[in-house]
Amino acid sequence: MKTRTPDQVPPVSAPDYGRSLRGIGFNLLVTDVARSVRFCTEVLGATPFYHDSDFAILRLNGGEFMLHADHTYQNNPVSGLVQGITGRGAGVELRIYGAHPDRAEQAARSGGWTVLSGSLDKPHGLRECVILDDDGYAWVPGMGIKG
Repeated sequence: MKTRTPDQVPPVSAPDYGRSLRGIGFNLLVTDVARSVRFCTEVLGATPFYHDSDFAILRLNGGEFMLHADHTYQNNPVSGLVQGITGRGAGVELRIYGAHPDRAEQAARSGGWTVLSGSLDKPHGLRECVILDDDGYAWVPGMGIKG
């Protein structure tokens, strides 16, 4: 059941937004949209296009991704995959190319999030770190190493 209040109106209708999407995108089921938006903006540098208690659209490095509260997926078959799971996204890395890992790591540590791996120069030509958000998703901000 949606908890959005009547004064919270997305800037574009869901059908119009859906028809506008191109390329590859992702949607994360989260336990608390506001908390997840805070992580994405403070640590990853994302910009919210729209968010309420049910749903968020965030923009980052020219792309968009979405967050949906668990309760909005109650009739969706994907909802059963996350019921009772505290560390979601097992085995998935959400990579953000062109995001400064040292800044993200510092913001994560300051905000109390888990830094799984601090910023390191990797043999594949990227400097990156691994940060877990409140739902256990592994985010990997990285930048190319000058060489």
